[in-house]
Amino acid sequence: MVRLNRAIFRKYDIRGIFPEDLDADTVRRLGWAAGLLSGGGNGTLAVGRDCRLSGGRIFEWFSGGASSTGCRVLDLGIQTTPMTYFAAHLLAPDATAMITGSHNPPAYNGFKLMKGLHTLYDGEIQEIRDLAESAPPEEHPAGTVERVSVADRYAERLVSEFAFERSFTVVVDAGNGTGGGIACRLLEALGCRVVPLFCEMEGSFPNHHPDPTIEENLAALKREVVERRADLGIAFDGDADRLGLVDDRGRTVFGDRTLVLLARSLLETYPGSTVLSEVKASSVFFSEVEKAGGRPVMCPTGHSIIKEAMAREGALLAGEMSGHIFFRDRYYGYDDALYAALRLLELLSRSGRRLSDLLDTIPPMHSTPEIREDCSEEHKFEIVDRIRRSLSGRYRVTDIDGVRVDFPHGWGLVRASNTQPVLVLRFEADDPGEMRKYEALIRSEIEDAKRGIDVQGAH
Repeated sequence: MVRLNRAIFRKYDIRGIFPEDLDADTVRRLGWAAGLLSGGGNGTLAVGRDCRLSGGRIFEWFSGGASSTGCRVLDLGIQTTPMTYFAAHLLAPDATAMITGSHNPPAYNGFKLMKGLHTLYDGEIQEIRDLAESAPPEEHPAGTVERVSVADRYAERLVSEFAFERSFTVVVDAGNGTGGGIACRLLEALGCRVVPLFCEMEGSFPNHHPDPTIEENLAALKREVVERRADLGIAFDGDADRLGLVDDRGRTVFGDRTLVLLARSLLETYPGSTVLSEVKASSVFFSEVEKAGGRPVMCPTGHSIIKEAMAREGALLAGEMSGHIFFRDRYYGYDDALYAALRLLELLSRSGRRLSDLLDTIPPMHSTPEIREDCSEEHKFEIVDRIRRSLSGRYRVTDIDGVRVDFPHGWGLVRASNTQPVLVLRFEADDPGEMRKYEALIRSEIEDAKRGIDVQGAH
């Protein structure tokens, strides 16, 4: 039996470099596994892809493998990940695949998989690997491949839900990813004056990397918002499931602060509701949701995990600091950056206030952005575990996803990314001095853990 590269099978999805990790045989085998996931000869598999340069070739290999099982493949074409989730609800295929590298560099690509409306993660991803390794050595297409578009139905669904009471000037930075065209189309249909920035699809991402969690990627958007005197700026990652936000004063707005505004609005309609966020979220999120009459719940990071947690907890809203925002109120419960942006514009329309004014009502804390430190896939989880063991006896530690350490005047986080070879860090405190102190402590623990691994490896 063939043994596939274990490193591409992540916690939430499958992701690797094309064509080194995602070669023709590997992708064909994954398609065969997805075809079986759909039910083979009795099943339907819907497949969308983002605009990365490798997407067309990967679709060809993947659909060939899938059709070898006899399943019917629906080619959704190039579209955002949320549009592919929408297709899963609209078309009700037996399984759905999105070919995307999300916020990773251009050389990456991968797969997000669903069975019915359930997003596969963790052990289920490993089961797909096992199936793929058992695939026959050659493909024998027996099923069909049909082209289907859901773009118009998706646009109708979103436009029909909103009617803003005032007009907005919105700068849209798609980072040359997949979300620019549909976002501009819908915002204009809703009466917004749209200023497009890098909205042409170009899979090499020539202007900046399409990851709105990194401050430098928002530089052009911030300038444009201020120069145009826009009401706000929105940015997307490569497949438009992450929302980046810049207020009317050109300030970056982290996802947890966006979530506070959306939660306050939701709780006016549904008092006592549960709102989820994850381990990177500010302590202010949890206190402000409580203050607004809601029930805040912390859960691990990851779109698949959050969707499951929302269903389990009965939550109507959830979000990550990275800009993934999930609505089960009036929507389907998946992360859709464009839908979240429209809900925010609706909130602004009803309030009659500027975004910056609403943000200034959130208590200030000194916090870092999401910090990513390169770390080998081989050692990243062991480093975090060593830090957990070191700090658990001295501080209050939350270890549902990495290590979040509560300090007297703030907190610090270190976790292993499930999508990249990095450690993710974040720190927050009442004042900058305390925040720097917490960061220094955690960084010292990281170095100690690395030295421990080196010493262990030398023996």
